[in-house]
Amino acid sequence: MATIRTQGPTSEATFKAVEAVLFDKDGTLANVASYLTALGQARSQRVGAIARERASIARSAIMATFGLSTAGIDPAGLLAVGSRHENEIAAAACLAADLAIAAISNSGWIETLEATKAAFSDAEAALSPKVVQTPLLPDVLPLLHQLKQAGLTIGIVSSDTHAEVATFVSHYQLHDVDWYCGAAPATLAKTHPDFLQFACHALGMSPSATLVIGDSAADYLLSTRGTAGFIGMTGGWRRPVKLPETVATVSALAQIKAFKIEAH
Repeated sequence: MATIRTQGPTSEATFKAVEAVLFDKDGTLANVASYLTALGQARSQRVGAIARERASIARSAIMATFGLSTAGIDPAGLLAVGSRHENEIAAAACLAADLAIAAISNSGWIETLEATKAAFSDAEAALSPKVVQTPLLPDVLPLLHQLKQAGLTIGIVSSDTHAEVATFVSHYQLHDVDWYCGAAPATLAKTHPDFLQFACHALGMSPSATLVIGDSAADYLLSTRGTAGFIGMTGGWRRPVKLPETVATVSALAQIKAFKIEAH
């Protein structure tokens, strides 16, 4: 059990009787802005090309749906926060609309979705491997070690695929991480109302003794679906991160300190 304190850019906060910490991955532990921007552009180009003469229009619509613009990637946008499946559905819907407008295809929804999935796979293959392009943000390893030394159980929860989360943990030798969970067919989505209970059960901890650290409203919502605490990490993106004003935030992981509570 430990006390965790933050010394953020505008405020300080203290969380007592913490036994477990759940981290988001992308934007919290991993620097993903450049990779996701390139991935979103590649997906948009390949999916848009299916619309043929409307390719540029479809591509622009898909990029906007992803949260990509000349200003960069929106850290609260679909590409940054959503799962691959959610991004596929959104891109396929944009494509279906353009195909209908242009009347250039008799394909139904299933065919359009399958074509979108294939385009996504092509885009990801062209940028593979992801893990080397999404390096650790500063101070990840020291913070994980500090939390472990304070006696805390550590987990990672992500909307990225479970395979990619596993590769990330292995590649960067995150030995202090006790458990991780990414998107997989047989697993609850991170956005599911019961996911916090699922994660805490896997960790063997109560939500009231758990602290969530993440960079998005989705991570904050995860914590509020129980009695977990929350720290917002804002330093993983170039554009401002949108979180409730009442949330304790840090701009760097070094601003989080853990203090072990000795048993009496």
